[in-house]
Amino acid sequence: MIRVAILTVSDGVAAGKREDTSSEVLVAWLEQRGWSLAERRVVPDEAPEIAAVLTGWADRAKLDLVLTTGGTGFGPRDVTPEATSGVLERPAPGLAEALRAAGMQSTPFAALSRGVAGIRGSCLIVNLPGSEGAVRESLEVLDRVVPHAVDLLAGRTDHS
Repeated sequence: MIRVAILTVSDGVAAGKREDTSSEVLVAWLEQRGWSLAERRVVPDEAPEIAAVLTGWADRAKLDLVLTTGGTGFGPRDVTPEATSGVLERPAPGLAEALRAAGMQSTPFAALSRGVAGIRGSCLIVNLPGSEGAVRESLEVLDRVVPHAVDLLAGRTDHS
């Protein structure tokens, strides 16, 4: 079973001023696959807080996958990619590129997503945009690659 954590990065959600619909989409997606939601948290757009949660989850919680939602755009408080990049040990740029390419099928604004993906230890960390629609588009890509990525990170490298 794949163990997953979801981190919502949003000043508005953290302050209780906005509903967290994108993480609800992620929870439903996990449940449909029979994967385990091990952790779920909301933090404001503060790089030290984001980095601390990601590091703790990857290093101590023994998760297979961490998905962040929010804070990937051009806004002055959008720091999720920088915070994530600071904790990654190995980048996975092809995954971030695939997520942007999928979004571009619906809107040219997907090109403005600065989300990153990569590995810390044996945990895959992926930044997703904050909008519910963009998350749904991203999940179509993740559906095809996450199980194999988790296998590879766990040392199950049979490619047959």
